[in-house]
Amino acid sequence: MSIDRKAATTAYKERKTIAGIFVVRCAASREAWVGQAPNLETIQNRIWFTLRQGGHPCRSLQAAWNAHGEAGLTFGECERLGDEDNAYVRNALLKERALHWRAELKADAI
Repeated sequence: MSIDRKAATTAYKERKTIAGIFVVRCAASREAWVGQAPNLETIQNRIWFTLRQGGHPCRSLQAAWNAHGEAGLTFGECERLGDEDNAYVRNALLKERALHWRAELKADAI
C-alpha cells in the first residue's frame, strides 16, 4: 500500500461525523417524517436506497415513495448537534431533539 493511500485511509477513519435530526417531506401528501442519525452526511443515501428497494421499515414513507417517487420527496436537516464524544449522551440528546422536532413539525417517526 502506498503512503498516499495509507494517509487517505487514516484521514477517512479519523474524520468527524455530524449527528443530528433530519426531516423527509412529501409535497403531494403534505406528510413529514423526522428521524435522528449519528451521521447526517450519509443518512439520506441509506434511506433512499431502502426506499428504492421497496423495503423501508416505515410503511407510510414507503407508500409515499411508491405513490410519488423520488421526485416527490425532499430531505432536509432540522438540527446539527455539537461534538459529543460520549455516545450515551449523544444518543440521549438525539432522542430528545427528535421528539421535539416531531412535535414541532407534526411528523411521524422514521
